[in-house]
Amino acid sequence: METSQLSRGQFLKQLGLSSAALMSFYCLGTGLTSCSSSSEDPAPTTTTGGGTNTNSGVTGAITGAIDFTLDLTNANFSKLKTVGEFTYVGDIIIANAKGTFVALSKACTHQGTAVNYRSGTNDFFCPNHGSIFRTDGTVQKDPATRALTVYKTELLNSNNSLRVKA
Repeated sequence: METSQLSRGQFLKQLGLSSAALMSFYCLGTGLTSCSSSSEDPAPTTTTGGGTNTNSGVTGAITGAIDFTLDLTNANFSKLKTVGEFTYVGDIIIANAKGTFVALSKACTHQGTAVNYRSGTNDFFCPNHGSIFRTDGTVQKDPATRALTVYKTELLNSNNSLRVKA
């Protein structure tokens, strides 16, 4: 059996991470710390790409006029059926927030860092400076002052697909 080794950067690129997200991972590895005083770490995330590749589990537009559908039976998104799980698609974070699907812009409105969903507190947390957003996108804790954009979600096909649209 032949195996190949990937560098950390190659692995992260295969996951579909943007250059900014890659830089965040590299910075974290160099010992930089955030200025947040929170001791609660967000749950691990799976970042997925998007597009219209039928194997990716995403169909439709993930940029511009947002209107896409996730196949919740696809391995990339099946974890979303579990309460507390979340993922990124393009510039959107999608979470199963206590049994309700929530889709918001993923970039913190303070400095653009990707937010994470925290199931324990049912909110979105920015690991950069500690901003917290409610599931309706409104700011709960600064330094962010503007809400995250909210997208509509709708379960389809006997709850096996999730549509997200502007």
